[in-house]
Amino acid sequence: MMSSDRSSSMKQYLASFLTILLATSAAAFEPPSSRKPPPVLSASGTVQVAFTPGQDAGKLIADTIDGARTQVLVQAFSFTHRRIADALIAAKHRGVDVKVIADREQTEKIPTSLIARMASQGVPVFMDSNHSSAHNKVMLIDAGSAQATLITGSFNFTHAAQHKNAENVLVMRGNSALVDLYLENWLDHFSHARPYR
Repeated sequence: MMSSDRSSSMKQYLASFLTILLATSAAAFEPPSSRKPPPVLSASGTVQVAFTPGQDAGKLIADTIDGARTQVLVQAFSFTHRRIADALIAAKHRGVDVKVIADREQTEKIPTSLIARMASQGVPVFMDSNHSSAHNKVMLIDAGSAQATLITGSFNFTHAAQHKNAENVLVMRGNSALVDLYLENWLDHFSHARPYR
């Protein structure tokens, strides 16, 4: 049996150890001071919005892809919406540079995922598995051009997002500074993404 002095010393040691451990752990969650503050941009261009399930966000997205001239860059968490997948495949077949970055876990666990289908149709697909969730829902269309367009919002590119969920999608045109910021972020994720197959 431990003496009361020894027991008291052990308790003090454990208390000191826990204090140091908690202080060190808390510091790990503080953002580095070298991070840039979030940018503030001037509003410009147009914004088109759709809310589901009442409005056809999938058609809005597919129609916007159909207008792409040079490039469509995608970040997707889940992807089961056939019309959007078909629009990306058609864009690739007409010579548009299409690339998709997807979440590996969602791609592997959802039996109705269309990622494999797009890849089999020649769309280059990459997996971003550096994060617990690659949760972005973004499309950049013709970045760097006068027609540069950003698609984003809560809307996963899925059948459920269109027909079951309460979601939103924004299609923003004519704000090249905003598209450039999203392009920078897309390229950052592309740098650590790996080919799907």
